[in-house]
Amino acid sequence: MDAVLDMDVVRDDILLSTLPNIVFDGWSLQALRDGAQMAGYDAATMHRAFPGGVPELVEHFGAWTDRRMLAELDKHPLDEMKVRDKIALAVRTHFEVLEPHMEAKRRLLAYLAMPQNLGLGLSMLYRTVDAMWFAAGDTATDFNHYTKRATLAAVLSSATFYWLDDRSEGHVETWAFVDRRLHDVMNMGKAMSAMGRAGRLLSHLPSPARFARQIRQRTAGSVPVDSASTHMAENI
Repeated sequence: MDAVLDMDVVRDDILLSTLPNIVFDGWSLQALRDGAQMAGYDAATMHRAFPGGVPELVEHFGAWTDRRMLAELDKHPLDEMKVRDKIALAVRTHFEVLEPHMEAKRRLLAYLAMPQNLGLGLSMLYRTVDAMWFAAGDTATDFNHYTKRATLAAVLSSATFYWLDDRSEGHVETWAFVDRRLHDVMNMGKAMSAMGRAGRLLSHLPSPARFARQIRQRTAGSVPVDSASTHMAENI
């Protein structure tokens, strides 16, 4: 057990040392190698920690972010809060954890937009929204389990674009955007009294193809940076 725990620490150490390199080298093997060296580990240890290479590093970044988010949420009296307030807090905490690594997150979106990485991106998104609902105390095991996560995935996906280019002090515009989207989807959820109306919900979910296309447009410079996030956020 000790060896497993030690390797978890090694993975975290390498990840944290790699994140600054991603700003320059992207999510690449070069960034990973340099990060491992900066963390004081040799190549053999790096391969033991991330035998799957960069995709495994990316997945670990998502898992690390989720762990940090849950740890921060534990500091709040969640039992005394309404469900919507819990989810809003979870989304905000998610971005606060990412704040020091905003450029790495920006590069990550471009990496996950590659066709071969779409599946990884969607699984990471699902794991994050599942963690948020778990923290909010959700115990649903029926169809609602999936609709709740699908609607929150739509909110989080659009809010991510908004947050990345939000220049407002304290990201107040992002928090207002999240509140509006949560208000919309939760009101819609209340209105859906039968599964036969699920089509309305599905029409509000992000299309993976559109998600990838918009990221490619942005990274290619076809959308002005100052308006890109707002435009994409409103249309995902």
